[in-house]
Amino acid sequence: IDRLASQGTAFTRFHASPVCSISRAMFLTGNDPIEIGLAAFDYALYPPANGVPGYESYLTRTTVTVAELLQDNGYRTYMTGKWHLGGAHGGDGPHKWGFDHSYSIYTGGANHWNQGVFHVDTHNPEVVEQVRKGIIPQEPYYEDGQSVTRPTGIFSDTLWTSKMLEYLESGRQTGKPCFAYLAYTTAHAPLQAPGFLIDKYVDHYLKSGFAGLRRQRWEVQKRIGLIEADTPYVEYEDNPLVREWNALSEDEKQRQARSMAVYSAMMESQDYNIGMVLNYLRETGELANTLVIYMSDNGPEGQGVEGRLGSPSSKKWIESNFSQELEDIGKGNAFGFLGTSWASASTGSLQWWKWFIGEGGIRVPLIVVPPKTTAFSHAGELNSDHLSVKDIPITILDYAGVKHPMHNFKGRAIKAPSGVSARPFLEGKQARPRSEEQWVAFELFGNGFVVSGDYKAIRVRPAMWGDGKWHLYDIVSDPGETRDLAGEQPERLEKLVAIYDDWAESNGIV
Repeated sequence: IDRLASQGTAFTRFHASPVCSISRAMFLTGNDPIEIGLAAFDYALYPPANGVPGYESYLTRTTVTVAELLQDNGYRTYMTGKWHLGGAHGGDGPHKWGFDHSYSIYTGGANHWNQGVFHVDTHNPEVVEQVRKGIIPQEPYYEDGQSVTRPTGIFSDTLWTSKMLEYLESGRQTGKPCFAYLAYTTAHAPLQAPGFLIDKYVDHYLKSGFAGLRRQRWEVQKRIGLIEADTPYVEYEDNPLVREWNALSEDEKQRQARSMAVYSAMMESQDYNIGMVLNYLRETGELANTLVIYMSDNGPEGQGVEGRLGSPSSKKWIESNFSQELEDIGKGNAFGFLGTSWASASTGSLQWWKWFIGEGGIRVPLIVVPPKTTAFSHAGELNSDHLSVKDIPITILDYAGVKHPMHNFKGRAIKAPSGVSARPFLEGKQARPRSEEQWVAFELFGNGFVVSGDYKAIRVRPAMWGDGKWHLYDIVSDPGETRDLAGEQPERLEKLVAIYDDWAESNGIV
């Protein structure tokens, strides 16, 4: 991943959604979630939006995917890993959205070593009965839409990578160009990793603790240029949902340190497997002619079984079905979460994490490495300009030379995407990838924001630890959202709120 960053451009102010499936919908289409059925998703449906267009919780036919468009233009199209856009709870799997071959799970996650589920479907009577009997339900895996059995004992990164390499090699002799969507399930819960990668990280986290790691990350982010040198530090203790390291018992500290070590091991495994894919492209002579994009779909996961965001029912299920032994943490017979404290520590200069629309929930890594056959003016740079996940598919189409049909695809009425291509910026033809006029508005769980240039207006409801009021931040100089500029720049805030209100009304936001 570091090598990719040195060869391409790393965008330090890239925004995804605060949750996974909604980011994936935007990544594949360039649309706002409300336009394509993902204004809510399967784990978080709420009654007022039930039956309202845009809240189906799966990808609807009001859009076209980048895979469909590339497939129609002679590309081989492959997908492996996590889908989570339909197929299990309505909608369709990747085989019906433009992928020639796919090997995937349709839900939000799964055991990384076996076919055990991540999420217990309490709406399925068969699954509920299995849980009642003490049986761990099995996660459905699909290849080209057909149910398949996942091999046991193969780590998820290896499984997804090997299937992708298999697909790439199977069609290589055709001479057709390829679009490969490799959606790793690391470092998603449950926290599991190859054992030989875990031990070397334990002491580091045992020594740093939660607050120590947060400060370390903040310092490193400043040193390498991810944030500005005078970025304010947000104290770890400022968040109401985190735990104090020194309040933990020695046994709890060991467990917490090992859990975070597993998280790091998951990322090392992912890094290695990305290297395997890049090696394949290099050995087959295709790397120089390939657009490579690396990104995450949301901030760190704060879910867990402890604290105010914990789930008593999940805790009971996990303690009844999985090992609680310290030495088993990271294995397939154990089930762990990162939790609020490590999630908050991981973001360094940012606040909040997955599910929240603070920068810690939506600001994620993005690295773009254009083909060496094209012009490129920003190699090895860190760029702090705003870019949205919905800009990715439009950028891909631009490099492929494929025009988006905008309103109609094969007789099907679709919503025109609002993503923009980053290619003109990457080639030095424009100063910023998005102008201030190319704002981005977003809503989820009753919380909303709009970003225009360097500024972000944000409103978070009280039930998610906000105050229900609009605030204004310069998220370049203040990525931790510590200095509300509403009083200093009321006109700017008023303008952004008006943009948001118009957007929400015209799209039917509930």
